Amino acid sequence: MIPAFNIIGRIISTLLGLLVVFGGVVWILQSFNIAFNGPMGAGGERSFMVDDRQWAVWGVIAIAIGLVQVAWSNTRKRR
Repeated sequence: MIPAFNIIGRIISTLLGLLVVFGGVVWILQSFNIAFNGPMGAGGERSFMVDDRQWAVWGVIAIAIGLVQVAWSNTRKRR
C-alpha cells in the first residue's frame, strides 16, 4: 500500500508544480501583452496584468518554484 501512496504523491506533486509553471508563463505573456490581451468582459475592460512588468517578475519566480517542485518530487528518495 505504501508504494501506491508514493507514486500517487509524486504524480500529484508533479502536476501541482507544472500548474505553477503554467501560471507563471501566463503571467509573463500577459505582462508583455503577448497573450490574452483582448477584451475580457462585457464592458471591454482589460486585465490589470497587461503591460505591468511586475507580473513578469512574479511569473519568473513562479516558474522557478514550479520547476523546483517538479524536480524535488521526482528525485527524492523512496522510503
